[in-house]
Amino acid sequence: MNIIQIGMIGAAGALLAVQFKRGREEYGIYISVVLSLIIFFCVLDYMGMIIEAVKTISSYIHLETAYIGTLIKMLGITYIAEFSAGICKDAGYQTVAIQIEIFGKLAVLVLCMPVLLTLLEMIQGFLS
Repeated sequence: MNIIQIGMIGAAGALLAVQFKRGREEYGIYISVVLSLIIFFCVLDYMGMIIEAVKTISSYIHLETAYIGTLIKMLGITYIAEFSAGICKDAGYQTVAIQIEIFGKLAVLVLCMPVLLTLLEMIQGFLS
């Protein structure tokens, strides 16, 4: 799907969810979640393209596959954390959304620690 189709689906779903929020608020939340899942699965198609492009780039500049894997994991963690936090915010659970965002940031920090340590060792090697 392209951005125009996603935008139209999003706008139509949001308008439909607003209509249901007046009478049965839970239906609006359900519509919002289903709409978010549809868009999420459309994004997964693009993620496959991004992964292939990163693999191609890594073959040109000879990066280690561990670094590429870490980068892709970080991208996935941030997207899933934002997606989940957005759903929680829409449902009215801002505190849960903030906790998900914090966990996502900490998970990315944990993933980047080995890369950061390798970089610091390399800098230390240059200085000594």
